[in-house]
This record gives sequence, structure tokens and C-alpha cells, in this order.
Amino acid sequence: MDKPQGWTSHDVVGRMRRLAGTRKVGHAGTLDPMATGVLVLGINKATRLLTYIVGTSKTYTATIRLGQSTVTDDAEGEVTATTSAAGITDEDIDDGVAALTGDIQQVPSSVSAIKVNGERAYARVRSGEDVKLAARPVTIHRFEVHAVRRDTAEVVDLDVTVECSSGTYIRALARDLGNTLGVGGHLTALRRTKVGPYALDQARTLEQLAEDLNVLDMSLAARVLMPNRELTAEEAAEVSFGRRIAAGAAPGTPGAATAEHPAAAFAPDGSLVALLADAGSYAKPVLVFAPGNGAAATAPAEP
Repeated sequence: MDKPQGWTSHDVVGRMRRLAGTRKVGHAGTLDPMATGVLVLGINKATRLLTYIVGTSKTYTATIRLGQSTVTDDAEGEVTATTSAAGITDEDIDDGVAALTGDIQQVPSSVSAIKVNGERAYARVRSGEDVKLAARPVTIHRFEVHAVRRDTAEVVDLDVTVECSSGTYIRALARDLGNTLGVGGHLTALRRTKVGPYALDQARTLEQLAEDLNVLDMSLAARVLMPNRELTAEEAAEVSFGRRIAAGAAPGTPGAATAEHPAAAFAPDGSLVALLADAGSYAKPVLVFAPGNGAAATAPAEP
């Protein structure tokens, strides 16, 4: 769906529970209240697919303001420092962006949802605690500046596109760009345009979903997310009971499925039967979608 500004991801899940008439709704990656754009939701048995979506790459459009730092690294926080960015040249910006592209170590914003000793970091900050989070590796696949706007004498606004690995904080990227340039920075706008294979042109607003809860079929969602394996009727029957079948590819070879990156296995009628991982000469079900009752369950252990 296309998350509206001002809503938390939890707010959206609560609304979807009411629209879908079920408590079993989850999302694949939090968006800050300020942010808009693609939020992938799973309903009922499709929630079991969300684990495999969370780790996919994300794409954002954003506006970064150079010359001001805030407590939250975005426009929702109090300005903590102001330094004129008037002397920052386009070449300086290009150099700063280049330094933050590729594999980097990023310190998440102190008001993130990361847990510190069982409590969210943002809750500790709100209680007055000075929170310092450890740096973590992330990958910035693309950091592209589309426009440099110098509308005032003190700040510079950059319109950018960022394609990045899971776990990247765009507001931390804005902060770090500003710090690299010596003037501070924060995020003033953020829109997520893609999560893995799911793009904004597929997303629907809450208003649209309230009028017509037309959701993506789970089989179609899995087909674009994972490697595909087409089963025979006999293989589909075996897998539906959690039994092993012949491997689709040898472990370690191109196309081999693993427990972390399984293949989506489809019956001859196109329905999703299970997620499979190759192990030696066999493919073992990681997750079985039991036929007939609409329930999903972890495959039973092999004897």
C-alpha cells in the first residue's frame, strides 16, 4: 500500500485489520510517520512471506537539507545546530555523496526503533537519556542527486534518490552527508518507491482499499519475490505433506535454494504449495501452505 504521511506503520496495520476483518496482519519493514510510500502488508497466511521481504533492497526519493541538524535527523525534531551551507559547492556535494555510496558503516538515528536492553531507542531518548547506537554495515547501491536548490542564503536542499540495502536509515544518511560537508544536515521529505520487487505503481491508498480490498494474490506475490519451481502433481502432493522431493539444483550452484533464500514451489494449477530449500540431492520444505484449510505451517521434521 501507499502509506500516508503522519501514520505509523502500526496505525496502518490496525486499519488493515479492520478492513480485512482479521487480526492476522503484518508489515515488511517500518516507515517513519513522516515518510510516505510503499509499505508491504501480509494478510492471514501471507504474513508468513513477510520474513523474506524484509531483507530485500529498498528505493527512496528524499529531500536533504544541508545547514541544519535536528535531534531526530529529520524535520520532525528540534533544530540543534545551524551552520551556513552557502559555501558548499556542487563539487563538494558530489564528493560527499560519493563517500557515502557503496559499502559503508552507518550509525542509526538515536530515535530509531532499535532496541537497547529491551527498550526502543526512541523511548530512551524521549526520557532524557543520551543514546549512542553502534555502527552497522549497510550498502548504498545508488545515491543520486537530481536537484540542488539554494532558495535561502543559509541552507541548501537536495532532491535525491537512494537505493540501499535493508537496514539503511535515510535520515542517518542525510545527517552523515551534512556532517561530512561540515554544516550538518537532516531529512525534510521521504517517499519509499520500491521494496524488493514491489513498486509504487502497484500500491494503493487506504481510501482505495476501503472501497475495494483488492489485494495481490499470495501466489503472485511469491512468484515475483523468489526463484520459482514448477512441481508436478505428484511432487506437489508430496510437498504438501512436508516430504522431501528431488532437489531443483545442487547446493552452491546457480539457482540453488537455501533456507534463507528459498524457492517458491507451485502446483500445476499455479497455486503456491511451499517454500523449498535444496539440501544435497533433495529439496526440503521450509514452509508448507496446507491445501484446503488456508493455514500455513512450518514443515514437520523429517524422520
